Amino acid sequence: MAMTINDRSEIVFFDVERRRTGQGFAILEFGAILVCPKKLVELRNYSTLVRPADPSLLSDRSIGITKDAVVSAPPFAYIADAVYDLLHGRIWAGHNILRFDSACIREAFAEINRTPPEPKGIIDSLALLTQRFGSRAGDMKLSAYGFLFSNISIIHFRSLDDVRMNLEVLKYCATVLFLESSLPDIFTDTNGCIEFLEPEDVSLRSISVALVPIYRGTQRIQIWHKSSPLQLLCRNLKVRFGISTKYVDDAGLPRSNIVLNAPPSLEKILDEIDGRAQKLSLESGSSSEWRPVVTRKADFINYPTVRLELPTVADGDMIKWETEIYKEDASATHMLVCSRFDEIELESIFTPGNLVNACFSLDSYDYQQKAGILLVAKKLIIHSTAANALFELQ
Repeated sequence: MAMTINDRSEIVFFDVERRRTGQGFAILEFGAILVCPKKLVELRNYSTLVRPADPSLLSDRSIGITKDAVVSAPPFAYIADAVYDLLHGRIWAGHNILRFDSACIREAFAEINRTPPEPKGIIDSLALLTQRFGSRAGDMKLSAYGFLFSNISIIHFRSLDDVRMNLEVLKYCATVLFLESSLPDIFTDTNGCIEFLEPEDVSLRSISVALVPIYRGTQRIQIWHKSSPLQLLCRNLKVRFGISTKYVDDAGLPRSNIVLNAPPSLEKILDEIDGRAQKLSLESGSSSEWRPVVTRKADFINYPTVRLELPTVADGDMIKWETEIYKEDASATHMLVCSRFDEIELESIFTPGNLVNACFSLDSYDYQQKAGILLVAKKLIIHSTAANALFELQ
């Protein structure tokens, strides 16, 4: 008797290691762990390297998986039955699985003219943690959670290691949320920015800027304040230039940003971090041009400015804003629901002169011979026109 999609109650955490090629993505490794949803225990696991159609397109410095290793691995068609058996009819789980891993699996099955497996449901831990846990780990990558919970092994960018780390991260985050729920009045911040420090609360001596391993042979600059990733809450920042969508990220999604005035308290912190991070970048051997996080112009009499990124996320075939955006009026603060990516929808809100409270993380980048610090908006609270006029008079 054939098994139906409703017969399988397990959760399958899986991860695909991939590399971009001329026509899309090449799968280099697949790893999965079958988990009992009631006890969260591992029932079985499966992992294998995968030989792409053209291994010569790969770089040996990619993710610690060399061309020699994948040349002797089976092609995807050879492992397709095992992958299908693991995934079909089960709940799929993974970090950023909607944007990458699920799409890669469907693409791989399409390339061999096979019907792809279908999930009973999907748990994307990136979306789940963003909504429930907030951005306490900075850039929300699994490696950042490894550093946040120091007794979780740091990510190695190999499929099975990543899958186990993903499961551990969810366990730790769930425990923290359970404990916080017992004292909601103490743990809840009325600004909705519980893990964000105001500039006045930041000690320059307590800031650490260090290189941390991301995957084999690759390091990344991370910025901490005491024992946590540094994230800032800055109030009443004036919008200098509104929404811009001139750039895309390395996945081809729009990179939107707004330009804000940088008051002296924020400027001082960012200059300190920028100087340390640039020195560290040079010492690590990077040849990329360093881009200062604070922009100044000699003939500009107003405040220096900073660029605040508003990231987007793919949800199936739709692109959405990832930043939580609120509008504050005299009586309450309302969340703006932007159903899809549309810069016109926000142009009337982020107009020059408007004031916002901004909660943002500080993320480093080194991409296409350019390096620096990105300020990534996690939550924005826009003041009403009446409130803006009041601030202008003060």
